Amino acid sequence: MSARGTAGVVDTPATEVPVPPRPRPRRRRLRARLARDWPLLAMTAPAAALLLVFHYLPTLGNVIAFQDYNPFLGDGPLDAFLGSEWIGFGNFEVLFTDPLFWDAVRNTLTITAFQLVFFFPLPILLAILLNSVVSGRVRAFVQSVVYLPHFFSWVLVVTFFVQMLGGAGLLAQQMRELGMQPWAIMTNPDTFIVLVTGEAVWKDLGWGAIVFLAALAAIDPNLYEAAAADGAGRWRRLWHITLPGLRPVIVLLLIMRLGDALSVGFEQFILQRDAVGRDAAEVLDTFVYYQAIVTQQWGLGAAAGLFKAVVGLALILTANHVAHRLGEQGVYSKS
Repeated sequence: MSARGTAGVVDTPATEVPVPPRPRPRRRRLRARLARDWPLLAMTAPAAALLLVFHYLPTLGNVIAFQDYNPFLGDGPLDAFLGSEWIGFGNFEVLFTDPLFWDAVRNTLTITAFQLVFFFPLPILLAILLNSVVSGRVRAFVQSVVYLPHFFSWVLVVTFFVQMLGGAGLLAQQMRELGMQPWAIMTNPDTFIVLVTGEAVWKDLGWGAIVFLAALAAIDPNLYEAAAADGAGRWRRLWHITLPGLRPVIVLLLIMRLGDALSVGFEQFILQRDAVGRDAAEVLDTFVYYQAIVTQQWGLGAAAGLFKAVVGLALILTANHVAHRLGEQGVYSKS
């Protein structure tokens, strides 16, 4: 279409307004995405099914924390749920007035704090040391050696420590041959927190370094070359390049560890509880076993588990908020 010409005026075509393409219906876009991504969805379907069956569906059982649950009522689990007496917060009242419960909570938090200080930084240090090894063969050998204990069960780990540090172990035999009194390492409640931390370090140090090794591999090597060209030494490169590159991963794992603060393990502590006594080795998981499962107070155990979940969620949200205030992404980013 053109403007009508007049005397002394040249006709110019009118500017055409581009018509935006019509958006495809949402259902059609969904079909296109499914046709494109179905192999990935098929790969993740088994993992999603496992999460649904073994994690999300069992959370419905938390309702028994508010019941005087009796699993023997009726002909099945549904009849037991419907037939058990509803007592509201009665299980929580019993739980919070039990001094053994607060002793277990105190031991759990003490062990968690001790391991955060003396265990959490060690995988970071190991990853930095392994990353600085030039020889690929030496690095692969060291990684294989430090990864291996992670695949041992706690029964085997505790047995190994007993054979090495127990009253009839290798260390005690050597001390007796030298005329010295053996140390009570495996049965001393005062040093039990050091013992369990040492066992955890030996078992999971190498495995915990894997994430930090992956984070180190993602750091641009050109940054190290540029820093070295500017005269930065090894320690300066570590402080200004390596640690800032690891900081997001460190913050993320620290937040997740805080969310799991009331879970320090079960097998490790129940295997050594009789040797050092309940006062030193009773944590929240063993408390639930002895005070709820053994005595068949299922509602009390569910109340303790729900308490752990609520406290863990509160710690994760608080730590994540602090991470956002410090400029880190944390577990999830702010929208």
